[in-house]
Amino acid sequence: GLRVYRYPLNNLNTLYKEIVMSFPKDFFWGASTSSAQCEGGYDCDGKGMTIWDVKPLNPGCCSFHYASDFYHHYKEDIALMGEMGFKMFRLSISWARILPEGEGEINQAGLDFYKDVFRECHKYGIEPLVTIFHFDLPLALQQKYGSWNNRRMGEAYVNYCRILFENFRDDVKYWLTYNEQNMLIYYGAVDMVGGTMKLQDMNDLYNQAHNQLVAQAKAIHLCHELCPDAMIGPAPNITTAYPADSNPENYLAALNNDDLRNNFYLDALVFGRYPASMNNYFEKNGIHIEAQEGDFECMRTCHPDFIGFNCYGNDTVEYCDYYELDLSDFEGGDNRKMSYLQKLAEKPGVAKAVSNTKFPQGEDGHRFDPYCIRVTARRLTDRYHLPLIITENGYGRPDTLEDDGTVHDSYRIEHLRETIRQMSIGIDEGAMLIGYCPWSAIDLVSTREGITKRYGFVYVDRDEDDEKAKDAEMKRYRKDSFYWYKKVIASNGKELD
Repeated sequence: GLRVYRYPLNNLNTLYKEIVMSFPKDFFWGASTSSAQCEGGYDCDGKGMTIWDVKPLNPGCCSFHYASDFYHHYKEDIALMGEMGFKMFRLSISWARILPEGEGEINQAGLDFYKDVFRECHKYGIEPLVTIFHFDLPLALQQKYGSWNNRRMGEAYVNYCRILFENFRDDVKYWLTYNEQNMLIYYGAVDMVGGTMKLQDMNDLYNQAHNQLVAQAKAIHLCHELCPDAMIGPAPNITTAYPADSNPENYLAALNNDDLRNNFYLDALVFGRYPASMNNYFEKNGIHIEAQEGDFECMRTCHPDFIGFNCYGNDTVEYCDYYELDLSDFEGGDNRKMSYLQKLAEKPGVAKAVSNTKFPQGEDGHRFDPYCIRVTARRLTDRYHLPLIITENGYGRPDTLEDDGTVHDSYRIEHLRETIRQMSIGIDEGAMLIGYCPWSAIDLVSTREGITKRYGFVYVDRDEDDEKAKDAEMKRYRKDSFYWYKKVIASNGKELD
């Protein structure tokens, strides 16, 4: 018969902690960075310029020229990761450090730098998880080809991949093709990442997406050919859309929003097709994918080995009828405002984002979604049946360095702790999670908010003043979260408090 157990309410939390800690023993605990946001050294040792070296900055924000100076501190930084017990370190390679013009002559100093970085990682038993392209396109390529609508941009990317695979086949076992490609498109009606802040044509935008996906598929094929012992996959920003309520229209809006924001980019590389629900959206917005012969076959047969996904919180949406969306007021606006992103996430005929008061409230008053990875990892597992690595997740806040060199970031610990709790339950429920690399290993320069918005386990002592940063010591300090995450890793996710 059925045996029913009843526990006093005040004991449920203890029981809950005891039964769900099920991370596999070889789980990849680590953290992430990107070249543009942490390396600095923008003009060192033959590196070429990138679009991020010249992008307009938001008022009061530093440039990416010096960033966290990982270029000169990498041994110290990787030693700190080793002290925390990292099993994996996600980083990206600067395309322009390898190929200053984006193609053509190779910069040997760039190859040597990353060889040294990988050597340091291996010294501490850390697997590099390497993003091939993380937003910082070589400036020369943009000037030469304009955008990814020009298929020669994709050819340059595949050639760049070949150079990486040939030179680092003995150093790197885990590759990521492209960071958050879907964010460049989903929020791309106004170009923020490239720094132009200009409106973009929707047909051009989605054809860029198609060309980028074909280029990634070719890179996956090439990796399997040149590095048969390596694994490679995409790294989009993936969430799950919650319907605002039980209205069937809102449930359908959530399904369609997932297709538009998430599944479009993964279905192509796993199944070799785009979600059918997007046909209506394409028709209403005058979008026609100009595929060439062989594109879909190339995607269908590339077979990624795993999926990396960035996940900071899920979306809550409700249905909205189709209407002409006017974004002209946002051109050149302040993209740091949440209302800015919320407006760009408005997709007439599909869904629009709404607030969710069901999310728990953190100690600093901020609402956050600790369920995001559990929900999304289960959904991705059911849809794609591939191993999953969380390549970004975290909590950005303006941390304070105390006079005694401490940084008390309990709000970050709270956010990560509750997220990891939900991850562990998701694994018990069948989610194929094999690694967790939150954003970020060390403090770095935020895409839109400078160095003030900090995510790292390690505090980097600099401010928004580039002139000061140019010659600054940029001393590193361990935050409270550093010691907490070290304990989490040592216990394989059991010690969270």
